[in-house]
Amino acid sequence: MTQSNPLSGLWKPTHLERLYYGPSSVHDNLISCLPSSSSKAFIITGSSLASKTPLIKQVEKLLGSKHHAGTFSNIKQHAPLAQLDEATDAVQKDSSIDTIISIGGGSPIDSAKAISYRTHKKTSKYLYHITIPTTLSAAECTMGAGYTGEDGKKTGVGGPELVPNVIIYDSKFALQTPQKLWLSTAIRSLDHAVELLYHPTAAEAPAKSLCLSAIEGLFTYLPKSKAEPNNEDYITRLQLASFSSLFPIGLDMGGGLGLSHAMGYALGSPYGIPHGMTSCISLAGVVRLKAEKPEDAAQIARALPYIGHSRSGDDKKNALAVADAIEKLIEDLGLEIRLKDYNVGRDQVSVVAKMATKSESGPLYDGVAKIIESKL
Repeated sequence: MTQSNPLSGLWKPTHLERLYYGPSSVHDNLISCLPSSSSKAFIITGSSLASKTPLIKQVEKLLGSKHHAGTFSNIKQHAPLAQLDEATDAVQKDSSIDTIISIGGGSPIDSAKAISYRTHKKTSKYLYHITIPTTLSAAECTMGAGYTGEDGKKTGVGGPELVPNVIIYDSKFALQTPQKLWLSTAIRSLDHAVELLYHPTAAEAPAKSLCLSAIEGLFTYLPKSKAEPNNEDYITRLQLASFSSLFPIGLDMGGGLGLSHAMGYALGSPYGIPHGMTSCISLAGVVRLKAEKPEDAAQIARALPYIGHSRSGDDKKNALAVADAIEKLIEDLGLEIRLKDYNVGRDQVSVVAKMATKSESGPLYDGVAKIIESKL
């Protein structure tokens, strides 16, 4: 358990073996990342990357007939169970496959983790996971694999063995990501970093130190990336900020990340809202709620100098200033949305608040309901 007085805690690293970043890092390093010279790799991705970009063909060509065992390119948003079942069946038909390569955002990455989990259940062996993220959601940094059940609700599996073994951030791959998706998933990373600051079991080092660095990087380079979307240095710096926002979660943290994430799950798969956009809805409002609690406000206030503001001696005031800065960043990036755009009406306020807070009344429920009402 982490505590601030006296300062003490624990951080357990994951089994991540390698992190490559920079232009052409896939081309330069993918083959050397395979666990053996005879490895067979199966690619998991979505239909847009497969049909609208040359990326998947490039990876297939790199692998060649020696290493490429197949590709499943129909993973959809929020990783629906039906597609996960199809992909699992495709992988498990070939017992020579020892490696899974996920390419894309959170849904392909989490699907690859879940397939590895299922393969272990069947064969007692996990798949070696190489991930090539093309968004900034940071799913590559965790041991959880979320997917959408038949009831439309998010569920999942988890375990230390599900953390990817290799992460390759390639700016040339990220160039293919639509700008709105790129920017909104960066707000998801900001959500990770902010909620880790006040998480009761997040370690001071390296977790909170890296989260502060992530917050600085996101605030600095997101406006620049919006203005110059093809600037690969900005892309790489945002990828590293995304990594810093969630990798330090390690293996020692228990429970969910925080209230903003709980709201994201309540709004995401049930209403078809991308998780990047759910963070645009929830984060600033949740920070304002947290500012009312002295311990949480003190942690949030630490972020203020990292976003270009001076810190006063009033933690609540500082935390509210962080919330205002988050809201302004979202506005400046053109990411303001209304829930009515996703057919979420006033009759759904209580449904979302109940799911997010696991309660039907009380101050927390009322606070979440107020945030949802303000975004209708």
